[in-house]
Amino acid sequence: MRIAISAESAIDLPKDILSRYDIRTVPFTLVMGEESALDGEVSSADLFAYTQKTGKLPHTAAVNEFQYEEHFGALRKEYDYVIHFSISSEISSAFANATSVASKMDGVAVIDSRSLSTGIALLAIAARELAESGAAPAEIIEKISKRIPSDQTSFSLESVDYLYKGGRCSLLAMLGANILKIKPEIYVRDGKMYPGKKYRGPMKKVVLDYVEDTLSEFNKPDLTRVFITYSTAPEEVVEAVRERLEKEGFKEILATRAGATISCHCGPHCLGILYMNDGK
Repeated sequence: MRIAISAESAIDLPKDILSRYDIRTVPFTLVMGEESALDGEVSSADLFAYTQKTGKLPHTAAVNEFQYEEHFGALRKEYDYVIHFSISSEISSAFANATSVASKMDGVAVIDSRSLSTGIALLAIAARELAESGAAPAEIIEKISKRIPSDQTSFSLESVDYLYKGGRCSLLAMLGANILKIKPEIYVRDGKMYPGKKYRGPMKKVVLDYVEDTLSEFNKPDLTRVFITYSTAPEEVVEAVRERLEKEGFKEILATRAGATISCHCGPHCLGILYMNDGK
């Protein structure tokens, strides 16, 4: 049985990894003033340049029902079944739109990842591996759904300016963080984003402190793979994180750049480590 694994562009995987695991994506839309473009056509660098020039934050538009109809329809011509992983329903209306379309089609299931970015990728790749092992759709859905609460998704941010501009942070919190030069952690729990620990100092120190705290708190990692996902970061910072994760024992360490959809909310100099915390 041929099973398609699908997700929105917020999965934040480059083309080579999407191809390696045969994951198909459907894009969000970025709206910048009077113009709009699909996630992938516009990069995070384009987004940051627009915001720096205009002082305005682009808006994201969720994948609509027509896009899902075309996407799922095309996949059903190639595959016997489609398992689609959607960005958390607490963050976007994409899940509701995908579910509405899937309810009218045979052979399409939509899973609320309760996550974002490469937190979604962890689930999608695990689903692909199950499909390759011969698991049936129902078995894949059951096993992956049980792992969702163990999806460790978090990031360290340089500032909360983009969260504020996107309506996900209060003015008081934004001003307080900027005045005190706080660089906060943002983590995802039960599908929602929450503020975590607060850090100060240069980016490398902040990121490595965040990594240590995360590994200490979520200390039952599935060492199969881990993502280092960032909007922008100096190469030395990414390599320092990679070295720390190698020391931890992760077998596959994948560094990926956040796409425009996720970068629109986290801003520049955002870096996170993401892994399944259901191992040891």
